[in-house]
Amino acid sequence: MTGPFLLPDLAPVPQVMGAADLGYGRGKVLVVIVAHADDPAIFAGGVLALFVQAGWRVRALRVTDDRWDSVGLDEAETIARNAAEFRAAARVLGVAGVEDLAWQTDVLGDASRVALRERLIHAIRRLKPYALMGFDPDSVLYEDNLDHKVLAEAMDEAFWTAMFDKHHPEHFTEGLAPHGCVERWYFGRSVAAVTHVFDTSDVIETQMQAVGCHATPIANMAAQYALQAATAGRPQAETDRALADPAEALCIRLRASAASKGQPFGLAAAEYLRLHRTRFAGAAD
Repeated sequence: MTGPFLLPDLAPVPQVMGAADLGYGRGKVLVVIVAHADDPAIFAGGVLALFVQAGWRVRALRVTDDRWDSVGLDEAETIARNAAEFRAAARVLGVAGVEDLAWQTDVLGDASRVALRERLIHAIRRLKPYALMGFDPDSVLYEDNLDHKVLAEAMDEAFWTAMFDKHHPEHFTEGLAPHGCVERWYFGRSVAAVTHVFDTSDVIETQMQAVGCHATPIANMAAQYALQAATAGRPQAETDRALADPAEALCIRLRASAASKGQPFGLAAAEYLRLHRTRFAGAAD
């Protein structure tokens, strides 16, 4: 298994979690910050469904416009479709609200890191989350998407700079104020040191339904597969089968990945995340 389905190293004693274990956050806000429309469903769809079940108010912030994530469509149509699919998948997962920053996709490496961080600080101060979720800045070994890497670093810095009253005081004229989050939940193609194993057995099909909403980028993934298959000299019939239902082909891979992650813990399906908590988190919350 390759790409986003590699199994990362586990922390010494990862904690197995279900929706009941997330009850401490009922009514609290979790903001998931992603680069692309399909990131929440593919990388953390099951976990987000569990947070929603536990009573968290989940909001999703997409940084790019995904204007190049399609095949056979122009940029305007690609932007519109990905935005609509982002919202459709969010509804399936129970996400309370979505926002788009509309930065150009696949070129965050050229963007000002400070400017990107400022937009995340603004969102944190405005949405006042208890927890953030996003790509793991320390899990770059198998990450080949520069948008993911840049955003992971920006979110990690925004976590603490949102608390400083010297950082972007212009926000305060809008009625905003410094805000401190308590938790950072990290996902990725391979998580550096897994602290939590989420039992997604009961929500795996909800995740797959959300993944299936992303017809536009999935068609692009299938087109890439076809190009690689041609280079590898695979039989055309094999490629045709994969292209006949690209969403189901992706879901088969995701189900297999979830099953392999869950197997060591006696779970039918699982997702791995890394948690960084402040000293104020815990039962007293």
